[in-house]
Amino acid sequence: MDISPHISYEEATYSDTAKRLGIDNIPNFEQLCKMVIVATKVFEPLRNYFGVPIHISSFFRTIELNKAIGGSKTSQHVLGEAIDIDADKYGKITNKQIFNFIKDNLEFDQLIWEFGTNDEPNWVHVSFKEGKNRHQVLKAYRDNNHIKYKLYK
Repeated sequence: MDISPHISYEEATYSDTAKRLGIDNIPNFEQLCKMVIVATKVFEPLRNYFGVPIHISSFFRTIELNKAIGGSKTSQHVLGEAIDIDADKYGKITNKQIFNFIKDNLEFDQLIWEFGTNDEPNWVHVSFKEGKNRHQVLKAYRDNNHIKYKLYK
């Protein structure tokens, strides 16, 4: 089963941490439906625009998995509404290109420039909620080993 033309179910639910800890990272029907929406509204337009493979570093996470990796208690990954993308893995396009394309062309709830430098994020987090998007653009950074967010300018 595929989530979308360019995302397999296995890719969307895969986690090294889940595998190592024996966590079943399986979405329920509602979460799976939301994943299909994120893939359709965000990932596929991005993939089709650039025309190159784009690595997904994290998509769905169960509550147990999210806790194991130290994810936010309010993570939209748990709902099936968020995806982390890392274009650098294949080297065809940059994370900055992905970030800017989403920001300038797509509907989204949150778009986060995840760490990295002022020139290039380490990865891009994007979420989508059907009909309820805040269009919030943030930049993640560390301050005394605490993750913080500020509005992206």
